[in-house]
Parts: sequence; C-alpha cells; structure tokens
Amino acid sequence: MPRFRRAALAAALTIVTAALSTAVALPSPATAALPTAAVALGDSFISGEGAGAYTQVVDVNGVAQGFPGWTAPNTNAYFCHRSANASLNQANLPGIQNRFNLACSGGQPHDIANASQARAKGRTVAAQLDQLRAVAQTQDIDLVLIGLGSNNSSFTFGSVAETCANRFIADAWTGWWEFWAYLNGPVEQKPCSDADLATAAQLSAATAETTAAVRQILTTLDQVDADGQHRVVFQDYTNPLPLDLNPVFHEEDGRDDTRDKFRDLGAERYAAGCPIHRASLAPGHRFSQGLGGIVQSTRDTLAAEFPADDLVYLNVQRAFDGARLCETTSSPTGALATPIRLQDGANGTFVTSLSGKDKIAIQRIANTCVNYFQTCQESWHPNATGHQVLGQCLAGAAVTAARAVSCVRAGNGTISVS
Repeated sequence: MPRFRRAALAAALTIVTAALSTAVALPSPATAALPTAAVALGDSFISGEGAGAYTQVVDVNGVAQGFPGWTAPNTNAYFCHRSANASLNQANLPGIQNRFNLACSGGQPHDIANASQARAKGRTVAAQLDQLRAVAQTQDIDLVLIGLGSNNSSFTFGSVAETCANRFIADAWTGWWEFWAYLNGPVEQKPCSDADLATAAQLSAATAETTAAVRQILTTLDQVDADGQHRVVFQDYTNPLPLDLNPVFHEEDGRDDTRDKFRDLGAERYAAGCPIHRASLAPGHRFSQGLGGIVQSTRDTLAAEFPADDLVYLNVQRAFDGARLCETTSSPTGALATPIRLQDGANGTFVTSLSGKDKIAIQRIANTCVNYFQTCQESWHPNATGHQVLGQCLAGAAVTAARAVSCVRAGNGTISVS
C-alpha cells in the first residue's frame, strides 16, 4: 500500500478512535509509529563490494569487526564489505527514514536462514533472517532490496571471474607446457566456454536454491513487518565487461590473444582492468543473462505463491552500457566497475601494472589472491559510481507500478527505469 494511502487510513482510524473514546470516556494511550526502513539482503552486488568506505560488521558473537588487516582470515565478518556507498545508501527513497545493509559479499542462499560460517568459506555472521528479525523489532520495514543467485552451491561469481582471468594470464605469460607456475595444479589457457561458467543443470539447481531462500524471506517479512506493507525488489546482475573490447585492446606488439604468450597485450589489458580473452566475453554475457533468469524466475514463482505481496523484478543488465571496463580507450577511468587488481603479497598495495614482469613474478602475484582472497575480492564489482547508478535503478523500482522494470544507461549517461 502506498505510504500516502496508509497515512490517510491512519488519520481516519484516529478520528474514529477519538470519537469512541469520548463516547465511553475511556483514555486512549498514544502508540508511537515505528520509523520506516529499507533493508538490503543478499550478496556482494548488494552489500557494496568494490565501492569502498566499508563499515564495521557485527559478527555472530555480537562483536563489531573493523578492518582486521590484509593477512586476517577471509572468514572475518568485516570482509562482508558492507559499503556506505552501496546502492541502498545512495538511492533517493522518499519516506524512508533508516537504511540497513544486511547483505554480505559472497553471500549464498544458504546464508539466508543459516549462519554463514556453517558452510565452507562462509563469513562469521549470523543468518540474514536473524538480522532481519532484529531490525523489525524497532523499524517498520517498507522496502527490501534482494540480490541473490550469483553465488550458490553449484558456482560463485568469484570463481567464475577467477577462472576466466587466470586462463588469460596463464596464456599471456606462460607456454602451454609450463603448468608448474600456479597453485592447485594446472591452469587452463583456453578461453572460457559456456560450460566452464555454468551448465543448464547448474542454473536450474541455483534457481531452485534461490527460490527456496527467498521464500523464507517473504514468509519472515509477513510475520515481522510492523504493518505488513512492504515492497520487495529483486535485483539481478550487470556484467562489468562489454560484449567486445575497444579495438585499442585487441592486439599489442603484433600479437592478439589467439597466440601463445602475448605479455605486452596481457599487461595492457590488466592495466585497463580487463585481463580476459575476447572469446570469453560472449559466454560471460550469457552467464549474466542466466543469473538474470534465476532472479526473474524466483520473483515470478513467488509472486504466484504470495499474491498479496508487492514484488518487483529489477533488471540492471544494461545499467552500465557504454561504461564497462575496456569499453573505452580510457579504461579503467570512467568505468562503472572495479578493474581486476592484485597485490604482490598481502601488503595493501595494489599492482596496477604487470609490464616487464616475468612469469615468476606473475606466479607470485596471482598466488596472493589464492592465499588471501580479500586482496582481490573487489575485482569486477560495481565501484562507488556504479553503485550510484544502481541506486538510481533502485529508486525507480521503489515507486513503479509495474511488476518488472529494466534500468538502462543511455549513450549520454542518463539512466532510465521502465
């Protein structure tokens, strides 16, 4: 129910109550209305991964965790990376008084009803539903933003990105015979295919898993929301890379990425934020569309199960059009996503150039990401400006009368939601 209709109804009820109280001469104690709130649940694209300005995160023991250092376990609650620049915090949401970011980078459907630490590589935070119930004790929840599906028991966004980037780096710096160069065994050097990212069976399993988790969210909201009136926005995902790289990144020193060893080109693409085979781009976009299918299917299935609930699907797959990494010659400047960035040891200093480095150095740098994932986990996520765009998308979805909307960036940079 729109807020202005609720206000009118509340006023009418107040008049009726006052009249009855006068008639029977009974006192009518006033009940203060709870402040209105917007809540974010889900994974890294909602928590604000890549946007910086990360806030403290309360762990499962109730301890607020600030930055614990680059060599701390990646399971630390802080590495949920809840950003003050996340889209929830940047969206214009009239009528909303307070905002609560309960999402966690790397979050999976499992983490909705269970403590994240109960699964492999989970962070030490309470179940997101438990956090939601705590918010509902003091807030009237009017808007809920959900981003879920890119990580699940079949695949994760991080593993997909790591696979394709590592293949490109290995292909650029090492010969096909030099498999010794990387931890955890040989690294493929061919471009990623659709099957390397997610099979049809895996997407189907991820859809069922996501739907079950969001069903728990809707059930809980109907139980704990103060007035039972809330809009739930299901946001999908935007690809940080274009359909094809700008021609300036196609080849360097007479070599393209179909050759064995192309270090100059590898260094050029890394500096620009897109260490990737051109042939991997189309499968990557089909993977993004598959993630969108998970989210839309989840929304549609649950809309049939919860016909009284206000559920909106927000498609953001074109929200970064014209401003993706390596889409323009100035990349990563002006891009809406964070570039791939690694550290040479967990020291907090990002390597911005691989030019002139040999394969031993490349091995060492790549292995830092393997051993200390927090040193590279921001890679290929929306940056602060990207989250500002996603905030505009959310603002549109928060007021639309439609059940599904698309957020699109025009060539001049304007954002439309329709």
